[in-house]
Amino acid sequence: MHADKDTLYSAPLDGEWVKSSYSVGNGNDCVRLMKITGGVAIDDSKSPHREPLRYTPTELTAFIQAAKAGEFDHLIDS
Repeated sequence: MHADKDTLYSAPLDGEWVKSSYSVGNGNDCVRLMKITGGVAIDDSKSPHREPLRYTPTELTAFIQAAKAGEFDHLIDS
């Protein structure tokens, strides 16, 4: 594993989860993010037993920029 990922996956999840303002209902059906040492952890609030995925700032920035540019729009059923 790359050193950045080693740091990410050894970082404690002791911060506060943040969810999108677009989440609906009681907030139990959402993707949540947490700032951690070396990057960001992302989890699914419906599956708290699963280990969160962890991304470096570079990886998360690339994803956000692609999403803003509409590169994943074809994956969403309208």
